[in-house]
Amino acid sequence: MTDRSVAGFAVYIHWPFCLSKCPYCDFNSHVSQSIDHARWRAALLAELDHFAADTPAQTVTSIFFGGGTPSLMEPETAAALIGRVRARWPVAEDLEITLEANPTSAEAGRFRAFRDAGVNRLSLGVQSLEDEALRFLGRHHSAAEARAALTAARDIFSRTSFDLIYARPGQSAAAWRRELAEALDLAAGHLSLYQLTIEPGTAFHREGVSPADNDSGYVMFRETRDLLSQAGLPAYEVSNHARPLEECRHNLTYWQGGDYIGVGPGAHGRITINGITQSVTQTPSPERWLTSVEKSGNGTITRTSLSAKERFEERVLMGMRLTDGLDRILFRYQNGRALEDSFDPETLCRLKQEGYVTLDQRGLRATEAGMVRLDGVIAALLDA
Repeated sequence: MTDRSVAGFAVYIHWPFCLSKCPYCDFNSHVSQSIDHARWRAALLAELDHFAADTPAQTVTSIFFGGGTPSLMEPETAAALIGRVRARWPVAEDLEITLEANPTSAEAGRFRAFRDAGVNRLSLGVQSLEDEALRFLGRHHSAAEARAALTAARDIFSRTSFDLIYARPGQSAAAWRRELAEALDLAAGHLSLYQLTIEPGTAFHREGVSPADNDSGYVMFRETRDLLSQAGLPAYEVSNHARPLEECRHNLTYWQGGDYIGVGPGAHGRITINGITQSVTQTPSPERWLTSVEKSGNGTITRTSLSAKERFEERVLMGMRLTDGLDRILFRYQNGRALEDSFDPETLCRLKQEGYVTLDQRGLRATEAGMVRLDGVIAALLDA
């Protein structure tokens, strides 16, 4: 980011459909046997137009196709949506356009079409490089397909990333190290590595599945950060690692407290108009969203003004996830006051003395010890 007073303006486009529901997934995703692609393309375009009317002065720095499984949409739909963003807003010269994809053979065969549609960054939902783990996680691809898709993606796109899930039931730290070593051999500039969590409402939760115990999860978390740092992909966020300048700019907009719009069922947005930030949520049901857009041009279910305190708390919650933490210049620009004037001095002093945070000319950030206890660190900062 060249201008440290600007976090960017992002466009998120949600494609809610999947081939099946993964047992760990609590995202707004749905299985549908029949999708009218032309109808969905028209509705997504209409909702982009709706939000463009509210934000004409913004310059779009990133577009992110998330889901669901966006690689199941027709590449022509992606091209039309990218074209509409470029037509309705000014865009950054280095506009980042990410599409999430699954590494099945059928979807990998469409990579070039998505590149030709304008996508310049591919994020692959690999989740594991072991066949047994992939079956446990409910994935449709094999480890061999994942490796082939990663190779193809690197040949086609200038920027790629992939996800893995660790701290699975019974997984040892040694087994994770072996899988991580292979991941590093396959990785380009970015890796997202998530500890398995069991969320209410998921199949894993209903089945009583438990992730690896806390001690094993802690060991794997620390070794992950150490190994990737040594390999040149240090953590820049709790679960995300990248080579220099390969960070996901779209997600950085969220974590740095920037504005963004969310298009599609269940999408969320933050839009600042006349100094007031509004929280915007689209109706989660695909069919209800579609009907609403066709009737009134948008599927918004709630649009609420956030208080300065609420927006401040959001920025702290998100910003402290970053290895760089809260940037001093950006923080003052967004909140109108210095870091030292925003938190209880006794709490800051205690957290520094206990080795959980660092406060210097760059800003406020969690230490390695603080990252392990991040929820408690943030609670202390906001509760004081």
